[in-house]
Amino acid sequence: MNSFRNALKERTLLCDGAMGTMLQAGSLKPGQCPEAINLDHPGEVDAVHRAYLDAGVDIIETNTFGGSRVKLASFGLAGKTEKINAAAVRVAKEAARDRAFVAGSVGPTGRFLPPVGDLEFEEALDIFSQQIGAMVNAGADLIIFETFTDIKELRAGVIAARSLGDIPIVALMTFEPNGATLLGGSPEASAVTLEALGVDALGANCSLGPEGILSVLSRMASVTELPLVALPNAGMPRLEEGRTIFPATPDEVAGFTEDFLGLGTGILGGCCGTTPEHIARLRGKLDGLASRSARYLTDPGATRLSARGQVLFLGGNSSLRTIGERLNPTGRKALAEAVRSGKLDLYREEARRQVEAGAQMLDVNVGVPGVDETHAMRKAVLAVQQGAAVPLSIDSPKPEVIEAGLKAADGKVLINSVTGEKDSLDAVLPMAARYGAAVLGLTLDETGIPHRAEDRLNIARRILDAAVRSGIPASDLVIDCLTLAAGAEQETVRETLAALRMVREELGLNTVLGVSNVSFGLPARENLNAAFLAMAASAGLSAAIINPFHETSMGIVSASRVILNQDVQARDYIRLYSPVEQEQGGEAKGEGMSSEEALRKAVIEGDPEGAGQLAKKLLEGGTAPMELGETILIPAMSVVGERFASNQYFLPQVLMSAKAMKAAFEPVRERLKAEDVASRGKILMATVEGDVHDIGKNIVITLLENHGFTVVDLGKNVPAEEIVRQAELEKCDAVGLSALMTTTMVKMKEAIQAMRGAGLEMPVVVGGAAVTAEFASEIGADGYAADATAAVTRFLELLGAHGGS
Repeated sequence: MNSFRNALKERTLLCDGAMGTMLQAGSLKPGQCPEAINLDHPGEVDAVHRAYLDAGVDIIETNTFGGSRVKLASFGLAGKTEKINAAAVRVAKEAARDRAFVAGSVGPTGRFLPPVGDLEFEEALDIFSQQIGAMVNAGADLIIFETFTDIKELRAGVIAARSLGDIPIVALMTFEPNGATLLGGSPEASAVTLEALGVDALGANCSLGPEGILSVLSRMASVTELPLVALPNAGMPRLEEGRTIFPATPDEVAGFTEDFLGLGTGILGGCCGTTPEHIARLRGKLDGLASRSARYLTDPGATRLSARGQVLFLGGNSSLRTIGERLNPTGRKALAEAVRSGKLDLYREEARRQVEAGAQMLDVNVGVPGVDETHAMRKAVLAVQQGAAVPLSIDSPKPEVIEAGLKAADGKVLINSVTGEKDSLDAVLPMAARYGAAVLGLTLDETGIPHRAEDRLNIARRILDAAVRSGIPASDLVIDCLTLAAGAEQETVRETLAALRMVREELGLNTVLGVSNVSFGLPARENLNAAFLAMAASAGLSAAIINPFHETSMGIVSASRVILNQDVQARDYIRLYSPVEQEQGGEAKGEGMSSEEALRKAVIEGDPEGAGQLAKKLLEGGTAPMELGETILIPAMSVVGERFASNQYFLPQVLMSAKAMKAAFEPVRERLKAEDVASRGKILMATVEGDVHDIGKNIVITLLENHGFTVVDLGKNVPAEEIVRQAELEKCDAVGLSALMTTTMVKMKEAIQAMRGAGLEMPVVVGGAAVTAEFASEIGADGYAADATAAVTRFLELLGAHGGS
């Protein structure tokens, strides 16, 4: 057969459908490990593969979605990780022969990376390397990552796969109906990040039906030319007579085929609920249609950068961009002390303020003598990403510090910087290629900074050649022609502007300058900065590293965009300088904010240190503990919940706000304990039998405790009889049940029936990815929670009516 990559170029490939639902028709029972069947009943897996092969697929996936040692550990099988994954590939290869490619399926570990979880990047690399290595060695033709909600975890997986050889990689995220991942990732940002990592195709699977996946892919198509991948569910699941039903028929799923091809979809298949009948109908549709449409970027010369949920086009046909320079401890005592102490909340707050002031990107530097900059950079990047949702520039002359920032990053960042020196090129460029980053190149080499513009151009050309050899496209190289101080080397300023113009016109590269250097050592610095910035903009500057709090510089940027026809009809300029906007901006500064308002703001914006200090101050000032909770903390979290429900906030922001609320509640709890104030009630929480997913449940527990409830956590995979026993033993006031998988939702009904049969009438709230309000009503639950904040609201309502202990 042709190689997978050649086949992908030639035509749209058909992938198989669901594996789990097919196995459940055989020996697989709820709560059992699907991957163990590769060893115990390989014939059943073989039969599923052959059914899809008979349907006409080009790709079959191995039965290894939960094959990482983390997932297998839930079944006591971590020690058989390599054996299970290798066996799965062998079964698939034996079935496929020369009829189809075998894709090694890799799913998420079930753990999150910081700051949401505790899975460190290096551990994630090791986990994925172990699983993928076993499949590569067994002969998998490609690796397919599926159903990822955390782009940072998927980055680790792709990097691990690439380190194992030149195996094709397909990477898929899963999105909620609101068009974002659980952690707030957008389709556009996911696509930009994954393309930079060198995957062969990217797209979406699971969670949504064909229409939803089509919407996600249409957004991805706006930022990438890579082949797209669509593996939709057969509609949204519902429960009928104790069985999970995916309602979309084979004809309904296949009806979207032409739309997918119109977007340039290179791989089409199915996920949950799709069967060989669905796939066979897709085969028939594909065979009757022309090849997929070609797709081209509207601005191929732009450097595409990303944060978790946002994409920034720098250069190309884009308007002049602003990079905030204030996250640099040089000359800033407060930031330097924050780096030394390891308390980097100031970095988060400064990041937020810079973005509010108009920065579209942030430069992060932790250069303080005598500190562990590697550790500091990791903490700084995590803090900054919590405070601002814009792309980052990782700024350090030390490769190991840059790498620490790259591991912590949520998206595709800009490395600041590489020079024309051989040692620098050899250290930085391979790192940029490995981690999928763009690079800022400084026009200096072993001889220093050249005086003449032509010599700086030659260094830029040398950096470009080296970058391309390292696999970095020209659009991912941004050149800094270096700004020197006019007070010391006045004649060189014009050379900088000339070099900038040459780099743009002769090399076609995007450019950046640190503007404020020009005025160093001279009075009225803002005047010089403004004049230089305006001249650089006219010479083709793509982005300016500036202080966004300097109104003159920001004004020059806005005015330059108008004059250069980058701000159509001056809309942004008018919006910025209209009287209404200026009045609202003044109000937003929050001058004269009271301690109560400051605490509310600290919780909403996720500032744990500030929230704890303010709560303690208010209590010491005479505010009653319950008053502080009732009038400030709980209303603040209600705002967070509203923002989460309206897609203004996502899980990372909710968790940071929860941490801030927890920090504020610590002194409240101490005071309540001293005053012997009762809790709001005792709630038992459990993930039902057969389900080993407890991330959502744990988030709910955090929020419940922060609202003053006592929580009894039974963990995951809890049988109904244990839920009944513990609810009675602990004298709980309410019960919360969680289930992620459609196959374990039925266990919720069993648990509720067991409770009622034992005479326990306390209210029950249910939730989970596949759970709906209709299902909750059908099984006799007293409440349904679509998310963690909704769960807290429901318990407050129910216990307000029933009365806590």
